[in-house]
Amino acid sequence: MRSIGVTMSVTLDGVVQGLGRPDEDTRGGFTHGGWGTGYSDDVMAREMAKGMSRAGDMLFGRRTWEDFIGAWAHRDDGNPFTTHMNAATKYVASTALDDADAWQNSVLLRGDAEKTVGELLARPGKDLSVIGSASLVRSLHAAGLVDHYTLLIHPLTLGTGRRLFEGPAPLTEFTLTSSVPTTTGVLITRYERR
Repeated sequence: MRSIGVTMSVTLDGVVQGLGRPDEDTRGGFTHGGWGTGYSDDVMAREMAKGMSRAGDMLFGRRTWEDFIGAWAHRDDGNPFTTHMNAATKYVASTALDDADAWQNSVLLRGDAEKTVGELLARPGKDLSVIGSASLVRSLHAAGLVDHYTLLIHPLTLGTGRRLFEGPAPLTEFTLTSSVPTTTGVLITRYERR
């Protein structure tokens, strides 16, 4: 059976909103967009490349998939992340999209994410990785479908913004399987569900 792994950048106070740029996600009047820039280093690049080197498919929520189209779909820059993103099969869970034709190798999972992703997991295939897509992750976590998390814990608090877990999350225990500090103070941790 396939597994689901989540990679998420998060602040010390749990915020996951708007990591990459000021206009990335301004919902709720969020003004701290781009908080993750300036924390990248060679250690982070190496650790993220390890994840990209594993064969697998990708899973997105609609918002992140649409955002990634602008960032990755039309680039041809020799960046290994670009090559990986464009070559991978990308499943997009959505109740709003009519099709997933805007980005090559994308497949629409239309309807309730717990049901459609659960059906996908039951079929033979590659493991799935989720980058971002916090709403989707919360839903999959509540359904017991997330097998492991790679959290890039950034050394700052924002006080506002959407958090990885908003409201109650079911009791789920994890085991820390690795922890790598970067030169900028980010802690890259991997947790496996028990």
